[in-house]
Amino acid sequence: MNWVRANITHTLLFMNSLSINEWAEEDRPREKLIAKGVAALSNVELLSILMRSGSKDENVVDLARKILKDYKNNLGELGKASLSDLQQYKGIGKAKAISIIAAMELGRRRNIDEIIEKNKIATSKELFLLFQPMLSDLPHEELWILFLNSSCRMIGKERLSQGGLVDTTIDVRVIMKMAIDRLASRIALCHNHPSGNPSPSSYDIMATRKVKEGGKLLDIELVDHVIIADNRYYSFADESSLSL
Repeated sequence: MNWVRANITHTLLFMNSLSINEWAEEDRPREKLIAKGVAALSNVELLSILMRSGSKDENVVDLARKILKDYKNNLGELGKASLSDLQQYKGIGKAKAISIIAAMELGRRRNIDEIIEKNKIATSKELFLLFQPMLSDLPHEELWILFLNSSCRMIGKERLSQGGLVDTTIDVRVIMKMAIDRLASRIALCHNHPSGNPSPSSYDIMATRKVKEGGKLLDIELVDHVIIADNRYYSFADESSLSL
């Protein structure tokens, strides 16, 4: 067993000492994608394809591995990186940084498009999946409203407010007018917590109660209020908060 480990270690060290063009074809990310399909590639290999080349000190796969490690091997964390953040790495210029950021954004938009294509929001999970790509990486709070018909099919969505790190502003009169203008029978609220803690604040609870009560007067049902924090969320409906 020790002999096997020694050989594996030796092989890895040898590959790291070579440029990627000197690797065996089956070990190169692009060739591996062609031969085995994109699902066979690791996140490191996919990132290395986007970057195309490394620096004079390390090959592109090692550089991709270093970047992902710095972002906790989490694509969600990498998606928060700015141009200047990525350009801190030797071998990452503006063009490569732009390619990485564009790829992260495409991933977010794909998730949104898949939910929109379904056109029906029936659970808190679907509400989370719709808004998480838009809100999870923001350094400030934003409040959005989703307009639904009586069958919970989407009529539209709109940002209500953009605030600081503490609270956004919820104006019940504005919300109800927007819902009436769109002939919405139901609405859902969604906002983010940049702190990473999805638990509702006392303000969140009070504001949700006000919207719920205001909707009752106009026969517009508040089906849920979801708070997003990175990859987690809190659902007032799921938690039976305020009996939504």
